[in-house]
Amino acid sequence: MNHTKRGIFTTTMVILTLLFFYLPMAVLLLYSFNSSKSMVITGFSLKWYNELFTNSPFLWKAVSNSLIIAVSSAFSAVLIGTLGAIGLRWYSFKLKNLFQIISMLPLLLPEIILGVALLIFFSAFSFPQNLFTVYLSHITFNIPFVLLIVMARLEEFDSTLLEAARDLGAREIDVLMKILIPLTMPAIIAALLMSFTLSLEDFVITFFISGPGSTTLPIYIYSMIRFGVSPVINALSVLIVLATIVLSLFLSKFSKYIINH
Repeated sequence: MNHTKRGIFTTTMVILTLLFFYLPMAVLLLYSFNSSKSMVITGFSLKWYNELFTNSPFLWKAVSNSLIIAVSSAFSAVLIGTLGAIGLRWYSFKLKNLFQIISMLPLLLPEIILGVALLIFFSAFSFPQNLFTVYLSHITFNIPFVLLIVMARLEEFDSTLLEAARDLGAREIDVLMKILIPLTMPAIIAALLMSFTLSLEDFVITFFISGPGSTTLPIYIYSMIRFGVSPVINALSVLIVLATIVLSLFLSKFSKYIINH
């Protein structure tokens, strides 16, 4: 295969991949402006956006619960996972290899197994099923992803920078806060976004753990399926996609600012 044919093949595959990812979003955007509930485009309308903001209190409650859980569990998982990754990478202690294996175990377990295990655990200790148990559960399955992402960055880290800082008299906390954390920030932000996304979209584990008053958006949408999903969900989905894009751009700029300063 010559360079021209290879280039055409590569370009075609990239275009097909992008269409696979983004065509459903384009369809979602189109139907969020459809004036009817049917799959037939009958005209342009903002009625579903209007209904979203004026007549969807239970939907917004579910969105609020999802955002509270996603933000809090993502930050908690990143804090614990980042410190854990640094500890596993730079320090030696007994049973270190066992800790590494156990920390990655939730990545290998099916979600339904993890959900049942967490349900049994909380039931055994009489934990009420509410937002707090959902929060703890989301931290549990987010930490392994944070460890994986941050440890991958630490594997490429130039350890001589830390040794030079210590030789110049820097305290361990200064090495951590002024060198290690800033240079690892892109991976930390990537882990934060990953954790936020996984928490926001999680259904299986949340289905087992959530109780009255802790309905998240995926659970709410699932409950609507019995009666037919309203196009209001299309409008909300479009807004979530736009908010995610804005957040990603902001965090990307923020990580570059941290590295440069």
